Amino acid sequence: MHMTSDSQTPQSEEVAPLAWRPLGSKPLPPGAEILEQTLADVRQKIYARSVVGVFARWRIALVLLTQALFYGLPWLNWNRRQAVLFDLGARKFYIFDMVLWPQDVIYLTLLLIISALGLFLFTAIAGRLFCGYACPQTVYTEIFMWIERKVEGDRVARIRLDESPLSFRKFRLKATKHALWLVVAFWTGFSFIGYFAPIRSLAADLLAFTLGPWQWFWLFFYSFATWGNAGFLREQVCKYMCPYARFQSVMVDRDTLVVTYDTVRGEPRGARSRKVDHRAQGMGDCVDCSICVQVCPTGIDIRQGLQYMCIGCGACVDACNQVMDKLDYPKGLIRYTSERGILEKLSPKAIRKSLLRPRVLIYSALMLVLVAVFIGSLATRTTLRVDVIRDRGMLGREVAGGLIENVYRIQLINASEQPLVLSLGVEGVPGMTVALADRTSVPLSGAQSGDPVQSAARINVPSASNRLIAVVVRAPAESAKPGPQPIRFITRSLGPDGAVLTEINEASSFIFPN
Repeated sequence: MHMTSDSQTPQSEEVAPLAWRPLGSKPLPPGAEILEQTLADVRQKIYARSVVGVFARWRIALVLLTQALFYGLPWLNWNRRQAVLFDLGARKFYIFDMVLWPQDVIYLTLLLIISALGLFLFTAIAGRLFCGYACPQTVYTEIFMWIERKVEGDRVARIRLDESPLSFRKFRLKATKHALWLVVAFWTGFSFIGYFAPIRSLAADLLAFTLGPWQWFWLFFYSFATWGNAGFLREQVCKYMCPYARFQSVMVDRDTLVVTYDTVRGEPRGARSRKVDHRAQGMGDCVDCSICVQVCPTGIDIRQGLQYMCIGCGACVDACNQVMDKLDYPKGLIRYTSERGILEKLSPKAIRKSLLRPRVLIYSALMLVLVAVFIGSLATRTTLRVDVIRDRGMLGREVAGGLIENVYRIQLINASEQPLVLSLGVEGVPGMTVALADRTSVPLSGAQSGDPVQSAARINVPSASNRLIAVVVRAPAESAKPGPQPIRFITRSLGPDGAVLTEINEASSFIFPN
């Protein structure tokens, strides 16, 4: 019989009831044999058995949802452009109606903080839910395993195929499987690059074999990474490479919902006849069929307690419930519950109530505040940004006509989908004027009554673009004492009728030389 890491526990082995062990696993021999056992576990291939049930349907639904979004978003058009595009070359991120610039990095910071808090919150409530249902490693492993089952068959058929000598049938099945894997991996890599380069032009260049060297490199890199991680590494990523697997134990407590084997109800386990009352024989509900091990994608035995390798996918819950149905036993021998719920035999209502503990409430409150700030900031953000930089290579100097001249560099960023007509003015010193250094500005006709801006220039900025201009500001020498004087640059967005739509004020200084 082929023995794998998920093989059945020998019936003759006496299993004592196991207490709750947050990081429990099968005891290993002391000394150097521990390393040998670990290396053997890494080399062993896991043949996961297919399973149906509530949690299996949830996984399928989330796989379909996440991949529909991932593969579909790059092809969605918005305002005559790609809806979601991270144009690194132009340093612009397009996300539907938003155009984000490097100056908007605060939004990325807030998003990362919210994501971290969400990870803490969901882990405190129900363990590794993200790992079991939405993690890219889990999602693509599920896709690749589905292809593997369709081509090679379920668990027993795959074991027999791997044990059989090389033949035309074996070569055909293996080649078909890997060909389909490579198609999915290639399409995944192409879609990923499509978030950073216009995907339609990328597709045209791909068909014409005119991609650039870096595009070819990243296309093959991400395709190979998907093929290797989902086709070969699989559970090794979750068990040995994922940092979350290592530190998630510090984020769960006695009230966290995790996949748990009910040792009180299940032990002592063992085979039995349906015709006898197993309780009268002093046996628990677990028949030691090891199906919960066979369906586990990481190959662990949940009956040994919660282990860091468990990704919380619930496959063992579905498998055990099927066995309980066949034996006419109550479901829930393996279920989502908490340590306190098992040890104190709490009702489902009491377990749910215990979820509302201080750490969960604190995480929730912080997330609510940050999400409100994030949404409010996005809703009220201005689409016009103005940065004023003094030309330090040219301080105040005297020019003809008894005027003092200062030079500034002003960056105008239009984060909207419409071109802007801007007026740039200055105030702070009597008699001050402003003009573009290249003299291409169009002076505005007379300031409004009571407007402190003595002079202004009209500037056009195309949609979703920025413009860096050099500005010359002049003022009469007798307007102020020598030294720096505070001034303000006033940038106004004008409508078709000349009405002011937005006004941005940026402080600076004007230097009068001695």
